Order: sequence, then structure tokens, then C-alpha cells
Amino acid sequence: MKRKLVLINPVNPARTGLTVNKGSRFPPISLGIVAALTPATWDVEIVDENWEAFAFRPADLVGITAFTASAPRAYEIAALYRGRGVPVVMGGIHSSMCPQEALNYVDAVVIGEAEGVWPQVIADVEANALQRQYRGGWADLAGIPAPRRDLFHPDYIFASVQTSRGCPLNCEFCSVTAFNGQRYRRRPTDEILDELAGIPQKMLFFVDDNIIGYGKESRQATLELFKGMVARKFDKWWFCQASINFADDDEILSWAAKAGCKMVFLGLEAEEAEALQEVEKRLNLQRGVGAYAQAFERIHRAGIAVLGAFIFGMDGDTPQKLKQRTDYMLRHGVDVMQTTFLTPLPGTRLFERYLAENRLLYTDFPRDWHHYDMTEVIHRPSGMSPDELARAMQTANDRMYSWPTLLGKALHTYLSTRNSMATMFAWGSNQNYRQVARGA
Repeated sequence: MKRKLVLINPVNPARTGLTVNKGSRFPPISLGIVAALTPATWDVEIVDENWEAFAFRPADLVGITAFTASAPRAYEIAALYRGRGVPVVMGGIHSSMCPQEALNYVDAVVIGEAEGVWPQVIADVEANALQRQYRGGWADLAGIPAPRRDLFHPDYIFASVQTSRGCPLNCEFCSVTAFNGQRYRRRPTDEILDELAGIPQKMLFFVDDNIIGYGKESRQATLELFKGMVARKFDKWWFCQASINFADDDEILSWAAKAGCKMVFLGLEAEEAEALQEVEKRLNLQRGVGAYAQAFERIHRAGIAVLGAFIFGMDGDTPQKLKQRTDYMLRHGVDVMQTTFLTPLPGTRLFERYLAENRLLYTDFPRDWHHYDMTEVIHRPSGMSPDELARAMQTANDRMYSWPTLLGKALHTYLSTRNSMATMFAWGSNQNYRQVARGA
């Protein structure tokens, strides 16, 4: 008889956020990869709270992943299994940043990337010799298995695909570098294309922090990927994340559009240099915020919509500056408006600094981690009170997500891109953010 592995994707029950909409839920590809790494002598099931609340399943081993905001829920589920003598292994970004905390609630922690250590975890479980910690390195990405997509919930509208890991920029508020390393690593193009060929969904989300990477080599690999998608006639619609340099290369933009790109997420953060300096957004600073308008125009000319992500609550922010930031989003070429509170997550330099300065509002960990989901004020900014920051965000949301504003944005997107599907991507995304802003 096969042993049973249950992999669990917990969701923060205090916030529904984007998971309230089917169109903004994305499958847990990390669990899919862990499932693919597990030998055929095990039966694997994924329990995904994006779709249904956890219900106990018999298991010989449990694996849990969690973002910081869902960590308390992960610990709650872990306790149910440990109480019945079932070993629980936890991985993912939160337990990698807070392994000693996690070890109070689970039997073992995988720190970092799982590919290099998961076979050893399974072997140790089978030998009844599970260790407390396993530390995954930043390995070459050639040959990593595609996720077990057959285990994902069938109602996911978007499929998630990863082409690279790591980021050299190391922004103060971001934990990507701590988790995936400061060296940019890319999967072989043929392996990505082979994975894409097996995906049934029409719509894709490339989860990379910057799909085009950094430097000539990664630029060429990206171009080969887009051309390969066209050559294989995949006929997909997709969106991705990128840095502002996505707009630098007309050839890249042209082939991205031909390959099916409808929208790009740009981490703009702010429209003024002082705020970008505060969070060490060096690439944007080098270009200058005046380059934003040119980037939007070039991306639009390729028939691609722009999702602009902005942060509220940096130290130089005041109510007046946040009004100006909102004005910028409303009046310039941002098709989809995303605003989040500056959130110091564990593993970032920002978290360590604010903790040392006694500026965090919630420090009863792990219970208070559920506040750290970017939709709530969790620190004391220097330029205003926490209440003033919360009111400024509410005022901004009321302005940005009114129906007349969203209809005007949709018209602007269509006139700028002349692409009806890019317009639909932007329209749907703005509606999703409207529901989040309204607390749906």
C-alpha cells in the first residue's frame, strides 16, 4: 500500500482579498513541484483553501507552505496532524524567514528552495529519521520538474508558470533576494516551452518578479521564449511581472504581444524620487520617474496594458503626497491601479529596521502575522499617524475604484492599446482591486 502525502495551501481566514474572485486566484505551484519531486511510491493530494476550507484527511506525512499572513492558519492545521502523531514539514517564504518560530509548531522546516532537499526529506521519513531542518540551496534550474497540475483544483482560470528565480536589486522592503538569492537564474527555454505545451488553460500568469531579467543573456533567452511560443502556436493570453526596463526594447515588446501578452505588472512604488530613495528602488531611481510616461507609451503601443503598483506609507509620505500619488495614477498611463500599504515582512531589512525602531504596531508573533497582508497599516510612518495613513488610503480607494473612474480607465486602455483583450484584462483586474478595497 502506498503512503499518503497531503500538501496544504492555507489561506488567511481574516482576509479574503483577491481570493474572493475566481479570476485572481493562482495555483500553488510550489506544492505542485513538491508533488512532482515525490516518488511514485507515495499517493499525493493537495488541499487548497483557495477553494475550500481545510478538512482533515488521513496522511503519513503533511507538507504545508505559507505566506506570512497565512502562517497562523498553517500552524493551526499543523497542530491537528501533530496531535494525531502525523509528522508535518513546513516550507515556503515565511518558514524560511522564521525557521525557529515555525519549529515550535511543525516537526521539520525546509529553508529555501525545495528541489535539492525534498528527496532527502522523503527518504528520512521512510527511515523514521526526520531531521528538524533542511536547507535548500540556490541550484541551477535546468531539469526541475513541472508542477503536478493534475493535482490543482480544476476551477483555476489562470495557470501559473515560473521561468526564473532570484533578483539582484535587493530592495529594502522585498524578501525575494533573501529567499531566492541575489543571482538571477533562468530555466532553459525548451523546458519552459515543453511545460507550456502541457497546460490546458487559455490564460497564464508568469510569476517571475522580472520576466525579462537583467542583461543581454537573459534578454536573449526571453526573446527566444516569446518566439518559441509563437512558433509552437500556443495561442495563450497572459500577463507577467517586470521591471521598468521591460519597455526598453521594442523587439521584446513586439514578440511579447505576438506571444499573447495582454498586461504587465510594474512595481512603480511612487511617482517621486524621494519616496523611491526611501525604499531603495534603485532601478526606477536611475531611470527617473519622468521615464514612466515614456515606458507606458511604448508598452501601450505594443498593445499591452500596464498594471502600476504603488506603495502608501513610506516615511516621506504625508496626506498631501498620497493625494498627489493618487492623482498621478488617475491622470497618467496606468491602466490598472494597485495600492498597498508599506509592509515590513520578515526577512527584509525594512522589518529589522522597524522592529529595532519600535515602529511596528503588531508584534505578538505568530498570532499577529495575519495583519501582514499589505491591506492594513502595521507600522508608524514618520510623516503621519497610522490613522491618517489609513484614511488617506480609504480616500484614494474611493476615488480610484468608483465606477466612472474605472469606465474611464477602460476607455483609455482601449484607445491606448487598440487591444480589446488587453482592455478586458485591465478591466477585470481593476474590478478585483475594487472588491479588495471595499473589503469584499
